[in-house]
Amino acid sequence: MTGSFATKLVVRRSSPLHRYLCQRRISQPATAERRKEVLMAPEMPPFDYVPPPYTGPSGDEIMAKRKEYLSPSLPHFYQTPLNVVEGRKQYLYDDRGRRYVDAFGGIATVCCGHCHPDVVAAIVEQTKKLQHSTVLYLNHVIADFAQALASNLPGKLKVVFFTNSGTEANELAMMIARLYTGCHDIISLRNAYHGNAAGTMGATAQSIWKFNVVQSGVHHAVNPDPYRGVFGSDGEKYARDVQDIINFGTSGNVAAFISESIQGVGGIVELAPGYLPAAYDSVRKAGGLCIADEVQAGFARTGSHFWGFEAQGVVPDIVTMAKSIGNGIPLGAVVTTPEIAQVLTRRSDFNTFGGNPVCTAAGLAVLKVIEKEKLQENAFEVGSYLKERLNGLKYKYELIGDVRGRGMMLGVELVSDRELKTPAKAETLQVIDQMKELGVLIGKGGYYGNVLRVTPPLCFNKEDADFLTDAMDYTLSRM
Repeated sequence: MTGSFATKLVVRRSSPLHRYLCQRRISQPATAERRKEVLMAPEMPPFDYVPPPYTGPSGDEIMAKRKEYLSPSLPHFYQTPLNVVEGRKQYLYDDRGRRYVDAFGGIATVCCGHCHPDVVAAIVEQTKKLQHSTVLYLNHVIADFAQALASNLPGKLKVVFFTNSGTEANELAMMIARLYTGCHDIISLRNAYHGNAAGTMGATAQSIWKFNVVQSGVHHAVNPDPYRGVFGSDGEKYARDVQDIINFGTSGNVAAFISESIQGVGGIVELAPGYLPAAYDSVRKAGGLCIADEVQAGFARTGSHFWGFEAQGVVPDIVTMAKSIGNGIPLGAVVTTPEIAQVLTRRSDFNTFGGNPVCTAAGLAVLKVIEKEKLQENAFEVGSYLKERLNGLKYKYELIGDVRGRGMMLGVELVSDRELKTPAKAETLQVIDQMKELGVLIGKGGYYGNVLRVTPPLCFNKEDADFLTDAMDYTLSRM
């Protein structure tokens, strides 16, 4: 089978021949013979932009400065680090002018596309008028954005506190819950990531992200992971552990339960169906608040809904957000009810840069672009198509253990043994590096570092999805 013929089979999914071959793939495990089929390296979709010649420092010069002046904790991808100098829509350009399909989106951050003209114009115009003053003065930009943001949330979630990041938003949300309830205990999930500050590090539940510092008052419940979890896709069974923690690990009352709807850093793990309603019920009966961390899953990324938690049919008491909120601008937010928000009036609460006019102008522009360009609908349509194509690779390669997620938040877990689900960490690094050479940028995640994270800008199209899948197919065929 030639590479071009294989591509036609995938594109023409409705053909009788393709259905027959898919049935054979499902019923028969992939063999070494079939994995050796010859594929042609895919061609990148055309795009009508050529960046001007780059005249800045080389990648080696930048790396030398990083090593001398930046924290040694800062990581970088790839054996040869990528020197990114420009971006347009769903594409990035390196210092040689080479174009890449950005399927990582700056870690699920770029939603409208790189350098979207409407967002750039909002930033530039506001910068010309007023870069910063203080929230102690009146300015319509912060109020306009808060109103627009609240209108996209359900129930009584109407009061907005602006921050500078997702970590900061989660820190504030946890403090609000403790103040409101008068309790200290917070329940999080194993495999969760909520930030790397003092409080959020406690709520984070992966040792690779936790330093040996005091992290008090947080209990980690069994993760409702449909792929690796002990109860499969039965969310209610997982939720019983939340009640057990309340019964046996606390006084019977808790401050809050915090969770992502899809765990991002944890490897694009979508919570088992029915989990959040059952967990929320137990927490609220114990006097606690329910916090939805929408830092990665929010702002239409999942396609089926604007917020990830909506897929489970729940309404949180507090919602935290960042990343896509500003399309890359440093901005975060906590949204809660008027009643809960009152607790911060007991003392002075202030954030110098939270609600900065330039950042909030960008945030308002992002909401307008999502609506005007129907990016949620595109995330659903193209994301569903991409997931279907990735599932096709799962039946072809034993290395792929699971394909999961929603919309433009997808994960491909690589395992060296499907039955034992043995993490294929080394192979994951190899795939990421080889796909970069083909012109596709993807991320990695999961506790074992064996999950390919696909979180592109929401303007990603089917041609990009085909190129990404064909590049992964080509890479896996050569391993």
